[in-house]
Order: sequence, then structure tokens, then C-alpha cells
Amino acid sequence: MQHDDTKSTLVLTALPALALLGLMTLPTGALLAQSDEAATPDLSGVWDGGGRARPVNSETVPWTTENFPVLNERALAYQEVFEEIIAPKYDCQPASSPAIQYDPYHMQVTQWPDRVMFRYEKDDQLRTVWLDGREPTALDFSNQGFSVGRYEDGALIVTTTHFLFDITGFDDYNGIPSSAQKVVTERYWKEGENLHITLTVEDPMFLRAPASYSTRWVPAAPGYQIAAFGCDPESARASVRFFPSKFK
Repeated sequence: MQHDDTKSTLVLTALPALALLGLMTLPTGALLAQSDEAATPDLSGVWDGGGRARPVNSETVPWTTENFPVLNERALAYQEVFEEIIAPKYDCQPASSPAIQYDPYHMQVTQWPDRVMFRYEKDDQLRTVWLDGREPTALDFSNQGFSVGRYEDGALIVTTTHFLFDITGFDDYNGIPSSAQKVVTERYWKEGENLHITLTVEDPMFLRAPASYSTRWVPAAPGYQIAAFGCDPESARASVRFFPSKFK
């Protein structure tokens, strides 16, 4: 029986086209979902940043003798004149990066296709990390700055700029300020059930070189809900009466 080479050629030629047609008939969202699922780590949930999670650097502070920043003369001068009674936290000003990530409270992470939301129990703060490529404008300066992010190698990389000047912007206990040139870079990833972060802060106005710390969160107790953080300005400011001023 004679072999029909023409028919075989038509069938082989049609196969790639049929495969392509099959892909084209799949919902676009399904293809994107498969791609996103493979590239996006699941960081969502409520995380406990309290004592159970803190033995990475120190149980009380993120900055130790090993990783404390090298301050320039400007920062040292600010630190020299700083005293506790001028700290904005006594007027209910919220903590910002790089301090709020280490505060021993709970945090909730919510992931959306175009953004990641970080809600901090401390000071009831909400940060938005934009994933859609948008750029900040001159109107985006704020206490928490403007954050953009991307997923890379199973981690979320966040870069935050456009901070306001803050007399305690490096931390709220050591008298080191931060400027509008502050840049904070965060890398979040999962190890087992725990959420980890390495944070790096740069600020050429006050720091001679970037400074970094690492810490982690553990899963919150089942059913735990983020609680509202109350701060009464009158009560908060009243406590500074017990701090003696070094200036007459």
C-alpha cells in the first residue's frame, strides 16, 4: 500500500497550530495565575513580632555593637543635643522605618496583584508597597515614605524613599535623626513557618555607610486579630514631666 506523504505532512504541520490554538483558548488569567503562583511567595497572614520571635539580633533592640551605624559629624551633633522630652512619640507620632519593623507587636501582611499591604499593630500604621511600576512624586513625602516592590527569587524586595525629616527617624530611643534622603531596602522571605526580613537603611545626611539588621516574625496564635492602637496626646505628653531636661 502506497504511503501518503502529503497527508502526513499536513498532520505534522497542523499539530503546532493546534497546540497554539489550545493555549489561546485557555483563559488569560489562568496562564498569569500559574506564572504568578510560581514566582510569588506566600507571605500573607498575621505575624507575631514579640518575644518569641526576637532572638535573632537582640531581644530588645535591633542595633548592637556589631551592626550599629557609623554616624557622621552631623548625626553626632544631633545626638549630643537630643533629649527624651523632644521625641515625637510623646505627641503620638508613629514610628517609621527602620524602627517599626522591629517593634514587638503583631503585623498583618496582605498580598494583592498590584500591591502588598503591611498593617502594623504598633501605632496602627498601614504601609502600601506598590508592585505596578508606579513612581513617587513630590507630593508623596510622608512619615512612612513611598514604597515600591518586586518579587525576586522567592522573596519580596521593597525599596522605600520620600521620607519626611524625623528627629528620631533612625530609631525612637537613641537620638539619631533621619532625613528626606533616607532609603530603606527590605527583603522578606519564608523559612519554614517563619517570616524573615533583612533591612538596610541608607542616609548620607547622617550615616557614613549603610546599616543593616535581620529579624523574623512567627505565626500569630490561631484566630488572633490585629488590635487598634490607642494613643492619647495629652496622656502621652504628660509622661515627659518626669524626664529632667539637661538644658536650663
